[in-house]
Amino acid sequence: MRSTPLLRSLAAVAVSASGCQAATNATINSQVRLAYAGDSGMVVSWNTFQHLDQPTVKFGLSPGNLSETVSSDVSVTYATSLTYNNHVKITGLKPDTTYYYAPVGLLKDNTTTLPYSFRTSRAAGDTTPYSIAVVVDMGTMGAQGLTTSAGKGISPNNILKKGENNTIDSLTAVLDSYEFLWHPGDIAYADYWLKEEIQGFLPNTTIADGVKVYESILNDYYDELTPVTTTKPYMVGPGNHESNCDNGGTTDSSKNITYTVDICMPGQTNFTGYRNHFRMPSTESGGTGNFWYSFDHGMVHYVQLDTETDLGHGYIGNDEIGGSEGDDSGPFNQLMNAQTNWLAADLASVDRTITPWVIVAGHRPWYLSHANASGTICWTCKDVFEPLLMQYGVDLVLSGHSHVYQRNAPLANGVVDPNELNNPTAPWYITNGAAGHYDGLDSLQVPYQTYQRFGLDTTNATFGWSRLTFHNCTHLTHDFVASNNGTVLDTATLYKDHECNPEPVCG
Repeated sequence: MRSTPLLRSLAAVAVSASGCQAATNATINSQVRLAYAGDSGMVVSWNTFQHLDQPTVKFGLSPGNLSETVSSDVSVTYATSLTYNNHVKITGLKPDTTYYYAPVGLLKDNTTTLPYSFRTSRAAGDTTPYSIAVVVDMGTMGAQGLTTSAGKGISPNNILKKGENNTIDSLTAVLDSYEFLWHPGDIAYADYWLKEEIQGFLPNTTIADGVKVYESILNDYYDELTPVTTTKPYMVGPGNHESNCDNGGTTDSSKNITYTVDICMPGQTNFTGYRNHFRMPSTESGGTGNFWYSFDHGMVHYVQLDTETDLGHGYIGNDEIGGSEGDDSGPFNQLMNAQTNWLAADLASVDRTITPWVIVAGHRPWYLSHANASGTICWTCKDVFEPLLMQYGVDLVLSGHSHVYQRNAPLANGVVDPNELNNPTAPWYITNGAAGHYDGLDSLQVPYQTYQRFGLDTTNATFGWSRLTFHNCTHLTHDFVASNNGTVLDTATLYKDHECNPEPVCG
């Protein structure tokens, strides 16, 4: 990240402000969150106002006997952050087992009580049916984000109705119905602080105050999600809003100013906050950082891709130098084709008799009813990823980025698989970026693409999330769950004639 006089002055303001705010802040909690770490591990992460020399977690098999202790030396922060991110990996755990745990040195927490609990991942090959929850493009909810009002220029369709549940409400209400939460990019939307100020949604502040506003929105989001992330692994991927701050419409026509990435906070640039806040299982899967990795859970092999940087093969990712977003991010692996080389090796290593399902997620789509080819449709992603997804028989590809819901037919090079969902050879594509944030939803392009099978956008005024249910080794159901009332507005089941592991029998 380049250091500019503006950034240095912002950092100085934040250092003086954060000490005061940290001492008096009545809302920030420790934002405890979990992530799978290979077949027998779990990463526990939490935030504190001070650096911890030895972050420590106590855990055990009963809430009254946290007899095991594990520590690390990972307590990291960045300029302007109000907190330190602490990460401890617990290894050698039993599969599909409930453990109770308590990080040492927590801040206050108004939403959950110690000890917390988590359930480890199902062993690869376990054919027990289960569901997961998927959100993309989900920001903070409430006074600094998606709520019943917004600034000037925001459609009434893109705000909550009075008394309406938001997506975090919905996920919390059905916490026991899914095994983990997957969020492939655009997390919190703290970079929208400038857009919210310009549109008159937030109280008037100076540019220097933007540091505090950005960090406040960020902490609001992680606080709100705590009831989910203390007990369910929160698996994340990179999106453009983890990299930049100029994508929120940062033109102030009243002052005739167009802002650029020079106004970005340190946490917004080069995925700095994202890299500090999470620890995904890249070490265990041979991936890179929080950017690309894979893991097994029961009868499914999950793959998270980075559509923002490190595309390789001579292509420039949208968030890299020279990319469409105007950012200065990455690359995060020094080898030119590191991500696709890893993806090919990872997919080739999957034993489909053990994990018959292979599900891939990346932030940006390449099949969508949308006109903005450069900012929304990622043709370069298609060029580098799709051949491998087809070669290795990937079943489902999930994306977001555009704030709509679109379920497509299975596709190969833009051609609809003639079998549709009845044992297709091509991957099934679903985009669901309708989880919700400050200014809501986008519009699908009309006429719709011929491969679109169902869609929802701003005209439907409905936020929602995806539920994937793996019934057995041959049947997978995708549901669009409306956040306002929990109803299913779209459902479709994919049949694949996978070779099933005979022990135990699928079905």
